[in-house]
Amino acid sequence: MTILVTGARGHVAQSLIRQLLEAGEQVRAAGKDPAATQVPTGVDVVAADNPALALDGVDRVFLYADPQGLDAFLAQAREAGVRHVVLLSAALADPTATDAIARMHGVAEESVTASGLPWTALRPGAFATNALQWAPEIRAEGRVTNPFPDTHSAPIHEADIAEIALKALTEDGHENSVYELTGPDSITQRDQLNTIAQTIARPIEWRLQDLETHRQVLSRWGSPEIVESLLKHSVAATNTPAATTNTFAKLTGKHPRSFAQWTEDHKEAFTGTN
Repeated sequence: MTILVTGARGHVAQSLIRQLLEAGEQVRAAGKDPAATQVPTGVDVVAADNPALALDGVDRVFLYADPQGLDAFLAQAREAGVRHVVLLSAALADPTATDAIARMHGVAEESVTASGLPWTALRPGAFATNALQWAPEIRAEGRVTNPFPDTHSAPIHEADIAEIALKALTEDGHENSVYELTGPDSITQRDQLNTIAQTIARPIEWRLQDLETHRQVLSRWGSPEIVESLLKHSVAATNTPAATTNTFAKLTGKHPRSFAQWTEDHKEAFTGTN
């Protein structure tokens, strides 16, 4: 049988597809723009807005937490005989939260848990891949412009999230479970910048940005409500270490990948070389 990976252009999905193939699983990828989706040879790519085609012959699904159309998709998944759904949610997911990000993921979790399908919810905190937004400025100017150098997070490598998704999709015993996931250490954005600079052997300047300009920059990533949530998170995490979990180690018996490892794995993004 086939495992469907939605959001196929995303970093977690891309890593999961590779890991599933290495494990000998049959994989289908679904995305909003199949023509722009790059996957290894042998992986079928279908349009995310065609659930009937996407779910044909599928018995397990990896889902991104997009509440739009989710209930209808889950109903079709149940009819298609899907026997397990793994949802990429987020830390503090809560359908009643005032925070827009927590509420969006909470609503998605609520849909999955009410679907009648066995499910697993993955709740990562900060993604290490968030640092990729700095890459164009680092390459062009050797700097990062941001108002929050002392904001803490415990960034997690997308491969670690994908590895837990792989286990939940291919092993028994993960049904109806919630997994809180973080990287191994709480570090500031300035720490992340210094790690990148050390990895690429190039000095990088931190340039402070005013909040209004930063708000405009963030507007590229979501609605005004999402932007305000991101700003509130940054303010609250300034000089406040982030909590970490041992979920990855408990489930895999391995230490989670560090931000330094993530930076090495993505070095070319900050140098422009392969």
